[in-house]
Amino acid sequence: MGAWRAFIDGSQRLMGILNRELQDRHGITTADYRILVMLSESPDGSVRMSDLADGVVSSRSKLTHQIRRMEADGMVTRNTCLDDGRGVLAILTEEGRRRLEEAAPTHVGGVRRYLIDLLDADELSSLERVFTKVDAAISGRSAS
Repeated sequence: MGAWRAFIDGSQRLMGILNRELQDRHGITTADYRILVMLSESPDGSVRMSDLADGVVSSRSKLTHQIRRMEADGMVTRNTCLDDGRGVLAILTEEGRRRLEEAAPTHVGGVRRYLIDLLDADELSSLERVFTKVDAAISGRSAS
C-alpha cells in the first residue's frame, strides 16, 4: 500500500508541476508537448492520427479534440493520408516546431530537476524496468 500511495502522489505531483511549468511559460500542456515531440520525430513531421493516439496513449476521440485545439493555435494541421485516402495525418507546422523548441528546455529541465537528478543510476534503471513491465502487461506487448 505504501508503494502504491507513493506512486500515486509522486506521479500526480510530478505531472502536475511539469504541466504547470509548460502552461505558465509557454502556453502549452504536457499533452501538447508529447504530440509535438512525436510529430517532430517523424521524418516528414506527420503521423497518422491512429498511430499518434497509440503513441501518446490517448483515445482517438480525445486526441481529435486535442489536435483540433492545437490546429486552432497554429501548431498542427490535418490532411488526408495519401496512402489510402481514409486515414488522417496530423502535420507539424513551423509554429508547432517553434513552440516545441521554445518549450523543450523548460520540460527537460523540469524532468531533470524533479526526477532524474533525485535518483541514482540503479534507481533509474529500476524505474525503467518497472514501467516497461507495467506498460507491456497493460498494452499486450512484450517487455524486452
